[in-house]
Amino acid sequence: MKIYEKAPAKINLMLDVLHKRPDGYHEVEMVMTMVDLADRLELSELPRDTIIISSQAGYIPLDEKNLAFQAARLIKERYNVRRGVYIHLDKHIPVAAGLAGGSSDAAAALRGLNRLWNLGIDDEELRELGAELGSDVPFCVTGGTALATGRGEVLTQLENPPQCWVILAKLPINVSTAEVYGKFRAERVQKHPSSKEMIAAIQRGSFAQVCRQLGNVLEDVTFQLHPEVKQLKETMKRLGADGVLMSGSGPTVFGLVSKEAKVARIYNGLRGFCKEVYAVRLLT
Repeated sequence: MKIYEKAPAKINLMLDVLHKRPDGYHEVEMVMTMVDLADRLELSELPRDTIIISSQAGYIPLDEKNLAFQAARLIKERYNVRRGVYIHLDKHIPVAAGLAGGSSDAAAALRGLNRLWNLGIDDEELRELGAELGSDVPFCVTGGTALATGRGEVLTQLENPPQCWVILAKLPINVSTAEVYGKFRAERVQKHPSSKEMIAAIQRGSFAQVCRQLGNVLEDVTFQLHPEVKQLKETMKRLGADGVLMSGSGPTVFGLVSKEAKVARIYNGLRGFCKEVYAVRLLT
């Protein structure tokens, strides 16, 4: 039997970092949603007790460094599963991009193995397992749109934002999330984005207000480390995107676009700036 799972990318409509916690993590407040750019996982049982991962992408680890591998190992250990699994990962989400590609793969592996092995784990328990793998994994388990607090694992489901086009552009650089958070200083933030205002805009179904409430306090740190990310954001604005923001710790920048007529112009304009550009819809 084969099980198939879709692993969509996420974007942060707003991201605020409040302070560093005693456990070393940062207290965050984020509104996240998913876009229709996705990896796909194919899972099948193996006759021997092992975990094997393959992928058409030559640039991702296929061993215990892979989050999907870690998810399989965790679920086998936690539920005493003495069976093996083969996971093929069809990779489309850029890596180290601020789009939670690895986290979404891990979440898809948890969901898929739950079905493959008939474990009967409910969503809440899957999210708890996900929290052991990474802060974005619990959100990716159930997806949709959510307010994430704590270190990102405390979730409140929200209505989906108004449907629109999303242009994603990733420069050929790697941004270290640990380095960005390490250099972040909450006391230097001049204006914090408001989760309340973003949620209100979503509830009103106002695309214009959602665009006005976009905010990410990590932008300044990433822009200082990588000025080209700031240039990319300014280019996307200049090309006519309605709302533009860096996702996560970067380097991906996304633009929200309400009118399809604008999409091709923005997409083509950005292709002159960087190779990895995607035009997708919100996953509602």
